[in-house]
Amino acid sequence: MARFVGKTIVVTGSGKQKGLGQGILQRFVDEGANCVVSDIAIDAEAEAVAEELRARGAKVATIACDVSDPAQCNALVENTVAAMGSADIFVNNAGIGFMMKPMLEVDPKDWATVIAVNLSGAFYCTQAAAKAMIAAGKGGRIINIASQAAKTGFPHLPAYVSSKHGMVGLTRASAVELGAHGITVNAVCPNHVTTGLGAQQNEYFSKLLGFDTVEAYLKNMAAKNPMGRPGLPSDTAAACAWLASDDAFYVTGEAINVSGGEEMH
Repeated sequence: MARFVGKTIVVTGSGKQKGLGQGILQRFVDEGANCVVSDIAIDAEAEAVAEELRARGAKVATIACDVSDPAQCNALVENTVAAMGSADIFVNNAGIGFMMKPMLEVDPKDWATVIAVNLSGAFYCTQAAAKAMIAAGKGGRIINIASQAAKTGFPHLPAYVSSKHGMVGLTRASAVELGAHGITVNAVCPNHVTTGLGAQQNEYFSKLLGFDTVEAYLKNMAAKNPMGRPGLPSDTAAACAWLASDDAFYVTGEAINVSGGEEMH
């Protein structure tokens, strides 16, 4: 398929090898999109992600952005339009999920950091992307990478769970206001995906829940899933590709579970 030829996708937090952001970009590049790799810093790993995407035939730009800074979010979109001509699809993927502590031990600074990146960052980028899409007059797609934690509470992740629930609220509020401009806003809620961030969670929760090894923890996780395995980056990427396609034009304000049946509400 070549559904995204002539379109540009921006994915925040996409500068990590084997990360969820990279997986999303790979899917869109394989369907003809040009893309922007963005992360808090464009380091050697981010450049490697960009080179792999170029090898797939895409035009690729790399733009650093700390999403907790609204000025940098505005600059990300402005620089994307300057370099690529448009910002047609914007994916809010940047997030922090490694600050794991019991609720009563959470430092207020850590709480503020998680909210600043996961929720405020998604708002700043949504605002900047929507302004550019409205100015271009062609509509657009904004996709928020939420989490199963946007639907269900989990221990030792109070800031993360709160930020992801908030992201669903942001999705709905944005969809109501931006629909008149032909812009859809949706959230994708994956279950656990073993990326670099996911590996840190595996280590922590395997010990918290009393498993002898991470492998035993993952085996138990797979056994509880109706589809028999945790999520893959490609699962989330496929949902994003559908939401960005013309087939999903009449779908907005949704928070879609991509969890193998683990989450059903």
